[in-house]
Amino acid sequence: MSNELIDLSLTTEPRKSIGPKLLAALCALLITGALLAGYAYIRKRHAQQNLATAVPTAVDNTPKGPPKAQIVVDEPLLKGSETIIGGRVKNLSGQTLSGLSVRLELRRRKDSKLVESLVEIEPSTLEADAEGAYAVKFSAQEYGSVRLLGLIGDPNSTQLAFVSAQGKQRPAERIEPKTIVITKPSQRGEFLNSPENPARVP
Repeated sequence: MSNELIDLSLTTEPRKSIGPKLLAALCALLITGALLAGYAYIRKRHAQQNLATAVPTAVDNTPKGPPKAQIVVDEPLLKGSETIIGGRVKNLSGQTLSGLSVRLELRRRKDSKLVESLVEIEPSTLEADAEGAYAVKFSAQEYGSVRLLGLIGDPNSTQLAFVSAQGKQRPAERIEPKTIVITKPSQRGEFLNSPENPARVP
């Protein structure tokens, strides 16, 4: 009887096919591509919808036709804690204009909110080529800027076509000169201000 051992591990196994693996990988790639394409399409459509709702159609309320008046706007004048806004209005229409007011837009300092104000013209009725004046005071600490919006008049506070022009410039601020006189110490080496000789420093 022979003592030879037979190694059974060397028996050949049938080779597995790689076809199903390739098919599964190809299906996974196709599904991933379809998902990415669908996501890109939905994102683009969502962006277009947001853009359409974020930019509404602007309505132009500017009155058409030749200007009926000229509004002269003076530079704001600071007086104490108040800012004075004023100017003149001239009737250019050749007709009588009544119920005239100037529309101003003010920007608040603390929250940048816009506030509209109507300032009546004195006199509120202007004959052809006549002029009127307007002026209003605002707190300089509360409002930071002002902008001319328009001109309204009768009937029913209708917006009137106008042209604007620069008016008076703000006068230069005068700084009063101040003279400070310092007396010399009576003895050499003595300080101007010492515990023995206290003096008020200007």
